[in-house]
Amino acid sequence: MPQAEQDRSVFRAIADPTRRAILDRLRQGPAPVNELASAFSQSRPAISKHLRILRELNVVSEQRQGRERVYRLEPAELKDVADWILPYRDFWQQSLGNLKSYLENANPEDD
Repeated sequence: MPQAEQDRSVFRAIADPTRRAILDRLRQGPAPVNELASAFSQSRPAISKHLRILRELNVVSEQRQGRERVYRLEPAELKDVADWILPYRDFWQQSLGNLKSYLENANPEDD
């Protein structure tokens, strides 16, 4: 994958905690940029830069409503992330299931 393309991957975008927090907020529904920016100590231009990156990757969409820009989550673009993480989820569920079975079958007198 070329470096420029790699720098703009969805995986790299969600590696940033601010962008993850923006996506978490947008799961609740669309929000204007000023509302999104008010939740952070960063400047509005810094939040706008994060939103631009997410928009370029089609993870969020932007719609003008009067003088405001309203952002909406586009979850289909996160499918690659979900597909990648699913085997890890299965691994942890199996591991926790094994631990539960072990603890339920452990003999307290063995201690």
